[in-house]
Amino acid sequence: MQFVDVKTDIAFKKIFGNEQHKEILIGFLNALLELDGDRRIKDVTLKNPWQRPDLPQFKESVLDIKAVDNRGVVFLVEMQIKNTNFFDKRALY
Repeated sequence: MQFVDVKTDIAFKKIFGNEQHKEILIGFLNALLELDGDRRIKDVTLKNPWQRPDLPQFKESVLDIKAVDNRGVVFLVEMQIKNTNFFDKRALY
C-alpha cells in the first residue's frame, strides 16, 4: 500500500487546507515542530490558499497558516521542502 506524501503542495492542502481539519493541523504542527507547554499551537487561521503577489517578480504563496501559541505569539507557517534562492528574504518577511 502506498501513502500520499504530505510534503507535496496538493496533498498538504487537501489534508490540512480547510477549517474542518484545524485540529488535525494543530496536532500535526505541534508534533512536527516538537512544541511543548506554552509554545504549543492553540489555534490556526488558514490564509487564502492562492495568494497572487502584487509584484510580478515575487512567487505566489500557497496555503499560509497563521498560528497562535499558548503565549499569544502569532507566527506564519509554510511548508518548504525545496531550497530556493529567496527563502532568506521570505523568512524575514
